[in-house]
Parts: sequence; structure tokens; C-alpha cells
Amino acid sequence: MSSYQVPTAQAPARDTFGASLTGEGPAINYLCGDCNSKVSLKRGDPIRCKECGHRVLYKERTKR
Repeated sequence: MSSYQVPTAQAPARDTFGASLTGEGPAINYLCGDCNSKVSLKRGDPIRCKECGHRVLYKERTKR
């Protein structure tokens, strides 16, 4: 019986749709709840306003 061998190279993490989880993809626009400035965030970015540091962000409505 052989013992378990740890893999040496990991495959890149992928989500359900095949996109990499490393921050690729479009930036989503949010509005700061405190200073009302626009904040664009990508996957993995800290949820924090870049102007005032407030952590409550509201997603903008989509334009249909």
C-alpha cells in the first residue's frame, strides 16, 4: 500500500464559469454610504471607500 503524496503544483483556482478567482473580470461600481463617492471594486478588493475609509457601500442600479 502506498502513502499519500502531496501534489507539487496546484492548478489555478477557478469558479463555476471557468474564470480565475485572482481578480480577473470587470470592476463593479459602488457608492459610499458616507461621502457618496464612486468606488469601483474587483473580486478580492477590500470593501472600503478609497476616499474616506467607510465600509458601507451600495451597489449602483443597472441601466436597462
